[in-house]
Amino acid sequence: MHWFSRLQPLALLVLRVVLGAIMIAHGYQKVSGIHGSQHFFSNVGLPAWAAYPVAALEFLGGMAIVLGVFERFFAGAFAIEMMVAIWRVHYHNGFAKPGGYEFPLSLVAIGFTLLCFGGGPWGFSWGKGGGWGKR
Repeated sequence: MHWFSRLQPLALLVLRVVLGAIMIAHGYQKVSGIHGSQHFFSNVGLPAWAAYPVAALEFLGGMAIVLGVFERFFAGAFAIEMMVAIWRVHYHNGFAKPGGYEFPLSLVAIGFTLLCFGGGPWGFSWGKGGGWGKR
C-alpha cells in the first residue's frame, strides 16, 4: 500500500482540476446570465449584488485553481461558498434528493482537502504545496 503514497501529487492534481472545472462551469453560468443570478440570489434571501463576486470567484477562481495559482486560498473560498449554498439553498431539500446538499457537500470536502494539503507540486504557485508557501 505504500506504493499509493507516490500517487499523492497526482491525486491532488485530480482534485484540483475537478474542483476547478466544476467551479468554472458554474461561474460561467452566473457570468453569462448575471441578471438571472441576481434574481436567484435575492429569491434565496441574499443581496442581489452578491451575484457579482460569487460569479467572479467561481469563474476566475476556478481557472486559478486548475492552473495551481493560490489554490489554498481559492479552495478555502470555495468551501466557504458551498457551505453558504448548503445553508441558504440546498439544506431544506435533504441530503440526496433533487436539489439536495449531497453535491455541494462533496465540493466542501474537496475544497477543505486542498486547503489543508495544498494543490500539490504540479502548478504555477511558489513553494511546495502551493499558494501560501511551504508546508
